[in-house]
Amino acid sequence: MANSIQKRLVEVTVQAVKELYHADILENQLALQATRKEFEGQITIVTFPVTRFSKLSPEQTGKEIGAFLQQHIAEISDFNVIKGFLNIVLSDAYWISLLNEKIAARDFGTFPSNGKKLMVEYSSPNTNKPLHLGHIRNNLLGYSVAEILKAYGYEVVKANLVNDRGIHICKSMLAWQKFGAGETPESTGLKGDYLVGKYYVIFDKEYKKEIDSLRAIGQSEEEAKKNAPLMKEAQAMLQKWEAGDEEVITLWRTMNGWVYAGFERTYKQLGVDFDKYYYESDTYLLGKDIIQEGLDKGVFFKKDDHSVWIDLTDEGLDQKLVLRGDGTSVYITQDLGTAQLKYDEFKMDESIYVVGNEQDYHFKVLFLILKKLGKTWADGLFHLSYGMVDLPSGKMKSREGTVVDADDLMAEMVRTAQERTEELGKTEGLPEDAKAELYNTIGMGALKYFLLKVDPKKRLLFDPNESVDFQGHTGPFIQYTHARIKSVLSKAEFESGHSLAAVSSISSYERDLIQQLGAFPEVIEASAQEFSPAQLANYIYEVAKLYNKFYHEESILKAEDNEVKNFRLHLSSAAAKVIARGMALLGIDVPERM
Repeated sequence: MANSIQKRLVEVTVQAVKELYHADILENQLALQATRKEFEGQITIVTFPVTRFSKLSPEQTGKEIGAFLQQHIAEISDFNVIKGFLNIVLSDAYWISLLNEKIAARDFGTFPSNGKKLMVEYSSPNTNKPLHLGHIRNNLLGYSVAEILKAYGYEVVKANLVNDRGIHICKSMLAWQKFGAGETPESTGLKGDYLVGKYYVIFDKEYKKEIDSLRAIGQSEEEAKKNAPLMKEAQAMLQKWEAGDEEVITLWRTMNGWVYAGFERTYKQLGVDFDKYYYESDTYLLGKDIIQEGLDKGVFFKKDDHSVWIDLTDEGLDQKLVLRGDGTSVYITQDLGTAQLKYDEFKMDESIYVVGNEQDYHFKVLFLILKKLGKTWADGLFHLSYGMVDLPSGKMKSREGTVVDADDLMAEMVRTAQERTEELGKTEGLPEDAKAELYNTIGMGALKYFLLKVDPKKRLLFDPNESVDFQGHTGPFIQYTHARIKSVLSKAEFESGHSLAAVSSISSYERDLIQQLGAFPEVIEASAQEFSPAQLANYIYEVAKLYNKFYHEESILKAEDNEVKNFRLHLSSAAAKVIARGMALLGIDVPERM
């Protein structure tokens, strides 16, 4: 719905209350909503707030307000009142004008710069294993939110904080030293992140063997875990790394290099990118100055063992350790320092952390500490918390049987897309390279759309087979609709520069589609403000559904006259444009043909 007509309805309703009932009502006291499908109309005004001025029933109030609006707003062709709801029917001329003058405009759905800078931090992988299914949701959410915010007028920085140090990294390094026999990605043909992940698993298996051996000679499980030689060696390696030992640092750089090369291949297939990389190896010592600042301000306190804490019990939380007694950092120490570093470097107005909901408490504490420290920019921090992704049991088990690797899932999606597409005979006449590109487009579109159409906060069950459905609430259905529109336009040899048609009336199918297309800017705005690609994803599905209704009910290429045909081609072109642009903001490609 175009904002301008809503604004006009509110303004004239305020005027009606003043003239009819000699009273003043505030614009924000008036509620507008989409008319329910079973009633005639497109916009509904709730009349209950006006009855205290009219002293009439909601129905009678609606009739009087409706008559006033129809008299003063030329775009209203009719109205009806159902109980306390005034349903406004907008004229065909209004919808035709909306298509011709706004939706068909080149800049439709674009926003000017709002002068604000925003950082979206996502991915945040560990360099001891490949990216998995959870990372896919994280990356897709982060990328799409960033693209939507850019469309809404923000200057956006996409950031990735890589967890490239710590005991878990040393476990992979130590296992490779002991059991790797010099293996490399080149010698094995494995992606670098898979090779390093393989040794992380080997470490775990060998470590468990050592624990079992120690328990067999009488040690408790806790003692065995602590005394296992492998764990002691890994801890010694971490100490050497922190001391700058040349041999350890060289091995660390080599193996991390393998992982980064592997990650880049995964990111490329996912279609995500970053403007700035931060590395934990560079940031883990940050934050100690902030701890001292907090001590000086009385925000933190020291315990007898010299550890530093903050008391958040007044906020309904607990006491939180921010620095160990030996002066070493904990995660919150590093995150405090990294937050300051990011702000100092980019001076963002807002910063979004895309991290799973298991870290809700951590971010609540982090943001609260920064506010207590007087960091004015902390008000612009937001944790985009998302739910876990589950798969149907028995499907897509990984090599270890616990976690589904991102690469395996993406490859499975492309294979499924190929099987489904070939079953439906949708690739006849396409050369082999074009087929491969199409299968990739459909498979990745199915995966991305299925994960993004669900509210980020919700846990979701991802079914690969269900997602590749050309008839359901899926990415391939939307992609197929776009290809259908492009086929119609191609057969008509239509070019968007053609003069717009001057039809005098339209069908309900055309009106419904125009109404949906007209809401595109508002949906971008709502998706940006709520950091929710799901709103945009579901909106595009509605556009595709309404286009298909229009396509089946109204003849386009064989319309009764050229003006009607031209109008319907313009409407088709506008639908294709909105679908393509909306899907691009989700990171999804749409094919020209299928």
